[in-house]
Amino acid sequence: MNQELMTLDFWQDTVIYEDKTLPTGTLACDALNVSTDTLARMNEQCDKINLLLGQLNAAQDASALFPMVREAALTMLDILSVTPPFPYMDIPKHRERIQTVFTAENAQKYVEFAIKATTNSLPFEEVPMYADAMLLQRYTAVFGHLAYSLGEYQKAMLDFAEKTDGNEADRTAEGFAKLFGTCFPPEFSITEGNAWMAASNNSIQYVSALRPGYDVPMLVKRMHFLTFVGMFRTDLFEGLCVGHAPKKCRICGKWFLTTNARHTKYCGGYAPGDKLHRTCRQIGNLKGRTQRELADDHPLKQIYEKRLNTINRYIKRGTLDAELAKAMKKLAKDKMLRAISDVAYARGDYETEMEQDALQSEAEKKI
Repeated sequence: MNQELMTLDFWQDTVIYEDKTLPTGTLACDALNVSTDTLARMNEQCDKINLLLGQLNAAQDASALFPMVREAALTMLDILSVTPPFPYMDIPKHRERIQTVFTAENAQKYVEFAIKATTNSLPFEEVPMYADAMLLQRYTAVFGHLAYSLGEYQKAMLDFAEKTDGNEADRTAEGFAKLFGTCFPPEFSITEGNAWMAASNNSIQYVSALRPGYDVPMLVKRMHFLTFVGMFRTDLFEGLCVGHAPKKCRICGKWFLTTNARHTKYCGGYAPGDKLHRTCRQIGNLKGRTQRELADDHPLKQIYEKRLNTINRYIKRGTLDAELAKAMKKLAKDKMLRAISDVAYARGDYETEMEQDALQSEAEKKI
């Protein structure tokens, strides 16, 4: 039976989902942004789909529920197709499967399969005969619980995400591990029903697999899940292990994923209500330029500060003439200010020209 809908392959700092390679934590981060309005629209379809799930679990005739349930599943897929992270799914493939397997005949076959399985009267060679029926039950179970599953995920993880968002001092794997330990202390037991650490809804195997776009196989950790809440939670935690974590955009308020320790404030999505269709990052660059230029952690300023420290150290040692040092400091400041206002220079010669030997040589020529 196909498992792509709820399967993740983890390799180094990436996750593979439905043949798409993403930074680990991408799916989990996007899931934090699903709105309450979208959850409500999903739940309308969940209620219809759960009628079928109840009939299947009770081994009762569900033929009267078609085609209503099929239409509900397709409507759910339409909602998912425009709700990140679900567009990473192969939507056309799942739509075709739903149209194929959501039939009264497959519902009846699943009831037959379930009865044989529970009474140990199902020969192994007959299992493939029930593939479509099992797929029907799989979609029904996943879609029927989807709104609830997403709600539980957000309920458990939004508070933790807010804490990672405020963890400006140390947005590294080590920093997130320390924060994780304060939010989820080790004395919590995974057997006491903690939704954030449930161990009963996934399985793990290690397989040699080809990553999309590569010809050389890699050893990946493949995880199969029964619910999206388990899948997203795992993606979030695996991301934290490699220093990836959610960050809330200061412009639009949506969560986006950071993959390094830089103090990024804005996402790359379009800024809401901006008539010029600029991204939040572009708007933030304009709004916060002055503050960023004055910030101590500005990367261009850090290069300047490092050079000043070196010059002062040479002065104390008596290995640098005072007049030459003064000229070097002025040159360094001029170059830093130019780099802040000239992106091409900042990305080009700035760092090279700010090296000690290069700066001293240029200052000597000016003197």
